Amino acid sequence: MSKISKFHLIDPAKSPIFYGYIILIIGTIGIYCSIPGQTIGVSVFTDPVKDALGLSRNQFSNAYMIGTIISSLVIGKAGIWFDKYGARYVAFFAALGLGFTLFLCSWSAKMSDFIKEVLSMDTWMIPFLLMTVLFFMLRFAGQGVLTMASRNVIMIWFDKNRGKVNSVSSVALSFGFSSSPLWINALIEDYGWAHSWQILGYGLLVFSFFVFFLYKISPESHGLLPDGAKSISSTEETKKVMPKQFTLTEAKETRAFWMYGLTLAFNSFFITGLTFHVVSIFANEGFSKEVAISIFLPGSVVAVTVSTIFNFLSDYLSLKLYLYLMLFGGFLASLGFLFLSTSAGVPMLVAGFGILGGFFAVLNAVAWPRFFGRKHLGSITGKIMSFLILASALAPSIFSLCLSTFGSYRLVGYLGLGFLLFLTIAATKANNPQ
Repeated sequence: MSKISKFHLIDPAKSPIFYGYIILIIGTIGIYCSIPGQTIGVSVFTDPVKDALGLSRNQFSNAYMIGTIISSLVIGKAGIWFDKYGARYVAFFAALGLGFTLFLCSWSAKMSDFIKEVLSMDTWMIPFLLMTVLFFMLRFAGQGVLTMASRNVIMIWFDKNRGKVNSVSSVALSFGFSSSPLWINALIEDYGWAHSWQILGYGLLVFSFFVFFLYKISPESHGLLPDGAKSISSTEETKKVMPKQFTLTEAKETRAFWMYGLTLAFNSFFITGLTFHVVSIFANEGFSKEVAISIFLPGSVVAVTVSTIFNFLSDYLSLKLYLYLMLFGGFLASLGFLFLSTSAGVPMLVAGFGILGGFFAVLNAVAWPRFFGRKHLGSITGKIMSFLILASALAPSIFSLCLSTFGSYRLVGYLGLGFLLFLTIAATKANNPQ
């Protein structure tokens, strides 16, 4: 990363302000542009697309699950690309790929009919397999590569102020993501699902050129220092201890890698399962659809508050404290899930998943460069991303299986408590490897 780049159209060294702030803005927009590949962006298209393809809800959900699982198995490769080629090229091709995939999704019904006609077969397997492939492409390019590259490039440009800038990014993304179903739904109502995917695709294609011109891999590659520092004084240089730059193999040998990674994966599993089945979960305990949906606003307020405060403080506090606070949020959410029908159940659940989401936004961005350095950040976060994607893929089916097998979702709560207890004990030695 220290090698100074000689080939660039926009020179960060000549920027009137520290270029890291431009990276903060464009990187945050990059994560926001991944919404069409995120669950929150895909879910709005579920009903019109499955009906157009002639798929049942279970068939459509299973195609989504399989595509997501396959994505989780190969996302680690994108992390290696990030380390080798840099954020600029990886994010550029991810944005292009996501835009191209959205156009393919918009033509999915026509492609399905064409394949059926060519093969002289009228079976649900054709649209099912087609959507499995398209979901893989959506999840890999959107939730996986574009998100990872955009988040990493922000973290690379900052060191001492990493938590503060992540606080700004997290707040913007929290409001952006939470409002996205509203404007996507409005888009579908005005233009239809096919044209809506095409409009989003055009947006990604335009954004890819901003990525190509504005994303820069590191301050050192342009003769700058993280956080916009002008120089390192001789006193600071004497005190400074260069952090060890862990490879993925070395990182996986530390307990911190697994404990933090599995805790983040629990968040992905629980929140995805809860979001996917929230109406059914609450109906099973005697609540209306309105009550079920109403939990997300206060939960988002808790998450934004937690992430804002603790992102800022993360530059000064131990992340192990954050890990245990996140585990506490998991316990609170699981207990609220189990005792949902009681007066304390809903408040506990809201507070718990809000705390989980808030600390997820902090640890998933700040922990990895602090623990393992920046040189191999792509391969390390790529592996962690595979945990998160796999957990989110399995959650809807496991929640559904608990209901169909035992007539209740409560087993998920007990399993969650057991897993969190294991993490709580095992994480006692999950210290910063540095």
